[in-house]
Amino acid sequence: QVHLVESGGGLVQAGGSLRLSCAASGNIFSINAMAWYRQAPGKQRELVAATTSGGTTNYADSVKGRFTISRDNAKNTVYLQMNSLKPEDTAVYYCNAEISVRYSVNYNVYWGRGTQVTVSS
Repeated sequence: QVHLVESGGGLVQAGGSLRLSCAASGNIFSINAMAWYRQAPGKQRELVAATTSGGTTNYADSVKGRFTISRDNAKNTVYLQMNSLKPEDTAVYYCNAEISVRYSVNYNVYWGRGTQVTVSS
């Protein structure tokens, strides 16, 4: 069993900052890519930021220069530092990771349950 648990969401005023965390736990052998997605009401889930095990990152155009993704491989944790938040950043933020469990060579994709981020104007 593998679990991803997000934390750090909440209510913040426009221009403020939040830091999301996502910790992976369970029978983990290796983690490849880790990412943050978000889904606003009535919209499709979209990629916000992703990072490979080697540290390469990519971002949605809408968050470039404001959000930073990072990871601590020793803790199996990925972070999303969100600065200069805007009301349009309001969404449920989900963690995603490609994980291989012990005694397996295959990677499967796992999702967290999400954390709500609300930005007031």
